Amino acid sequence: MSTGDDPHGIEIVNRLEKTVVGVVVVRAIDVAFASDRMDAALAQVTEERSAGLADRLEWVRAEARNMLRNGVYKPTGRGKPASEYLLRAAGDPTAFPRVNWPVDVCNFISLKYLLPISIWDMDASGARRFVFRLGKPGEEYVFNTAGQTISLQDLAVGCRAGGSDDPDGIPIVNPVKDSMSTKTSDATRFVAAAVYGPVAVADLGLDTTCAEFADWLAMSSDAAEPSYRLAMPGETVLC
Repeated sequence: MSTGDDPHGIEIVNRLEKTVVGVVVVRAIDVAFASDRMDAALAQVTEERSAGLADRLEWVRAEARNMLRNGVYKPTGRGKPASEYLLRAAGDPTAFPRVNWPVDVCNFISLKYLLPISIWDMDASGARRFVFRLGKPGEEYVFNTAGQTISLQDLAVGCRAGGSDDPDGIPIVNPVKDSMSTKTSDATRFVAAAVYGPVAVADLGLDTTCAEFADWLAMSSDAAEPSYRLAMPGETVLC
């Protein structure tokens, strides 16, 4: 398992003060892959979550929500972390969303650890440098096929950037809803993901979470090349 020493990897710039960004990258993924192991693991975690949260998991859930409290952004109602949407869906396992291999793994890991996660198609992004920052006034993007938009002001966002001369980039993901422009499809072969970890949670196994996430994604193909890395607040890392 590589942990980000590849000089040809993607660059992650973390300018978020409250968040550790766990970056997971997998090349040569098979989005059509399916596994009985995932079916069983997902069934188990949805059953566990529907039964209620232990004190530690409730603490993680609350920390993940508080992580998004910045400026005018309030993580309530439709603005709460995506992991809380999954937690509610776990109450009805037959309705739990199933999309494709990378998205299903993403949702499984998010529900298991109660941390919001973004996943995107690297080729669709057209970038190899990504900046995580707070959204600016007026920034928004479309997040579903109905053309609905989400306001990004003061929300943690991940942005595709053209290079060092493009310091802020264009938002494509966030811990609530990701942009339609870079979502995975049947043609996806190269994915990246961001696990949004509250700083307090990073000391409790975020590295292990990312390693498990990468291993599950890479299960789809013998040719898959996984890597992962943690970007602490203020850090720039390669993955």
